Amino acid sequence: MWTRRELLARTGLGFGGVALSQLLAADAFAPKAPHFPAKAKHVIYLILNGGMSQVDTFDPKPALTKYNGQPMPGGNPKTERVTGSLMQSPFAFRQQGQSGIPVSEIFPRIGAQIDKFTVIRSMYNDVPNHEPSLFMTNCGAIQPGRPSLGSWLTYGLGTENRNLPGYVVMCPGTPVVGPPLWESAFLPAVYQGTFIGINETDPKKLIKYVDRGKTAPEAQRRQLDLLKALNEEHLAARRGDGQLEATIESMEIAYRMQTEGPEVFDLAKETPATRERYGDSAFGRGCLMARRMVEKGVRMVQIYFGNSQPWDAHEDIQSHARLARQADPAVAALVQDLAERGLLNETLVVVGTEFGRTPAVETGSTTKLHNGRDHNSLGYSILLAGGGVKGGYVHGATDEFGYKAVDKPVHPHDLNATLLHLMGLDHTKLTYFYSGRHFRLTDVHGELVRDILA
Repeated sequence: MWTRRELLARTGLGFGGVALSQLLAADAFAPKAPHFPAKAKHVIYLILNGGMSQVDTFDPKPALTKYNGQPMPGGNPKTERVTGSLMQSPFAFRQQGQSGIPVSEIFPRIGAQIDKFTVIRSMYNDVPNHEPSLFMTNCGAIQPGRPSLGSWLTYGLGTENRNLPGYVVMCPGTPVVGPPLWESAFLPAVYQGTFIGINETDPKKLIKYVDRGKTAPEAQRRQLDLLKALNEEHLAARRGDGQLEATIESMEIAYRMQTEGPEVFDLAKETPATRERYGDSAFGRGCLMARRMVEKGVRMVQIYFGNSQPWDAHEDIQSHARLARQADPAVAALVQDLAERGLLNETLVVVGTEFGRTPAVETGSTTKLHNGRDHNSLGYSILLAGGGVKGGYVHGATDEFGYKAVDKPVHPHDLNATLLHLMGLDHTKLTYFYSGRHFRLTDVHGELVRDILA
């Protein structure tokens, strides 16, 4: 026997629920109006995961050279590992562009285009550990279980191409934490990021699970329609089953991706000169794919630089030079291509990291080489270009040693509020009711960084 509640649920959601769920699935990614006119339509978020050193890249500190090898006034920084005296950057800085912004020699191509970038030198985060800092950067909380920025964007705005996912995440491997960084959490499961490993260069291997093989399109469509009907009948009695909802929608996305997926991921369609500008690296290929996806209307593309935490320079800061040889041409070529194609004005490019590094040498590593820097969440730098931000502009500052943000500090909540604003969304109004209250990406925090707005 059914209870009264079960009877109402089954009769109310049985036959009608199938039609309703089909309607919701059809409309989930439909373009939605922003809260106000937007500056940008797309986001390409490049994460140099592991913790890029601000004082060796975009925040030069002459005091480190002057006091190299001496203790920091007030004592050595208290970080996770033992630190020693101040350590100057091994890299030279040069003023670049008409703005004269100093950029490290390891980023010459970005330096040549620095007039297109805003450099925020006053970022800070809550915890100097990779996992909570990545969660805060991506999801607005230091613990898992909150929707990612890309999920909030597709929830709020939909996407402009139903044949591709609205939110794509790429990495050659898996960053620390992994899928929880791009999940939809309590938002409808259709808004989670679609992950694509970019170790492969053959598009058929890159997205091999969307190849129908020898099955005729008509036969495949009939199979999927039957499977979808059965799944939706199953879902009707299980309201709020996010995994089942995701399964249904993922099959539809995969089916539609057969149309445009192989095309957008086939970099052989680009000229050899273009591919060379981006560089023969997984990160370079990812940046080129990101440009192609934005051209096709994908709402957000997020690229993690590499497996685990490649920028985590505990032992030797010289590793940044090696990593920059892959990052520098890829980022510069992406921004240049977007500008030349008239897409930079509507595409917000973010080059971020979860935290910075100490200005002092780390002496607590297990190797004999002590030429690296420990984690530092008190001050670090990120870059933004296009999508309504100023070009050739520096925002905020750290102290004379580059240790702590002291002028116009910017928290990830502030940055995320500003990114949403540029996309036409009020971060205080983009909410979702869950577990008895309204949630938002910025929790109860976040202030617009108005100074960076063009």
